[in-house]
Amino acid sequence: MTDFPLRQVVIAGGSIAGVTAAQALRAQNFDGGITLLSDELHSPYSRVPLSKGVLSGKETPESTALPALGDDVTVHLGARVSRLRSDRRRVVLDDGEEVPYDGLVVATGARARRLAEPGRAGEHVVRTLDDAVRLKDRLRGARSVVVVGGGYLGMEVASTCRELGLAVTVVDRDPPLRRLLGGWLANLIVDTAAEHGVRFVRAPDGVRLVGRPDIVGVDCGELLIEADVVVSAVGDLPNTEWLARSGVRLAGGLVVDEHCRVAPGIVAAGDVTTRADGTTTRRSPHWTSAVLQGQTAARTLLRRGASVTSPASSASSVPYYWTEQFGLDLKISGEIPATAAPTVLSGDPAQRSALLQWNQDGRPVAAASLNHRVPIAKLKRLAQAAVTGARTPPSPGTPGSTPAPG
Repeated sequence: MTDFPLRQVVIAGGSIAGVTAAQALRAQNFDGGITLLSDELHSPYSRVPLSKGVLSGKETPESTALPALGDDVTVHLGARVSRLRSDRRRVVLDDGEEVPYDGLVVATGARARRLAEPGRAGEHVVRTLDDAVRLKDRLRGARSVVVVGGGYLGMEVASTCRELGLAVTVVDRDPPLRRLLGGWLANLIVDTAAEHGVRFVRAPDGVRLVGRPDIVGVDCGELLIEADVVVSAVGDLPNTEWLARSGVRLAGGLVVDEHCRVAPGIVAAGDVTTRADGTTTRRSPHWTSAVLQGQTAARTLLRRGASVTSPASSASSVPYYWTEQFGLDLKISGEIPATAAPTVLSGDPAQRSALLQWNQDGRPVAAASLNHRVPIAKLKRLAQAAVTGARTPPSPGTPGSTPAPG
């Protein structure tokens, strides 16, 4: 991949992908220098507990810390990258310092997308540890919260807020979770959330945050929802601005191939990346994807000019991800079809405990466990191997039957 000795690797980003890449380099006996640059002031941490344990106060901010890297990895906190000089193999920091590399791992992640104008107060997001702590403190003494966005993060935040006893309204253009989980499973989770007291409002034309100087509510067009706290959970934006004019390909993220290659001497991993798929690109911003990509990026960088063709060297894998909300522990492998109902392999969805499998065109494409213990390896196999003797469950709700505003 490179035609020069690989003696100094720079990892831009203190995300789980960046930390995993550093660990993988050492595990594969790379004995050169490794420098990890993180723009945060906290040591690298897991984002998984932020919307749940940290926000609820059940877990401390300190408990999110990832295992410390060894003394043979140099970690610089508060080091924000501002430019890539690929022609000179240099990463430039905000203060003008240039950090040389032979191999570069781009793992700068993404930031929360916001709806309010820059500098406007009162809009909360949950992306960083500081975000979660700030929102946790704000929820003290609050009675109501409106969450804009009905994806995984928005629904997890809504679940935590209900645990804290707040009145919760979730607003979205589309039925919550429908795009991510398909109609059948999304309806089941939304029905469960409604049973827990969550109010759902559809805003097909979008929303506008209202209130000055501080945001105090959401204008949904025909309905104005005021709340003590407003949280936006409307996606993220890959941190790629520093890569402009560097010669790498950007298309909704930093484009990588199945081996996480970007350019000679450069690989990437985590939420900053996107994969080219024909004429389109797609992202997979999940924890397990970031870990797998970090491992793959390290292998690819070490192989340099060698052919990278073995399955073990590829980040291509059956997707696996999970969410916990409203008493539901949901683990998923594969991509759930938008309209198909699953077959029940065991358990009973009506009792909120089941092992499910989705088939499309006669072949399995996804599997999920709902409050149902099953090894991850088995769940992944079920997303790829047909299982007979299963039954199709009744629909948990008519498609589109999210609770009406009221």
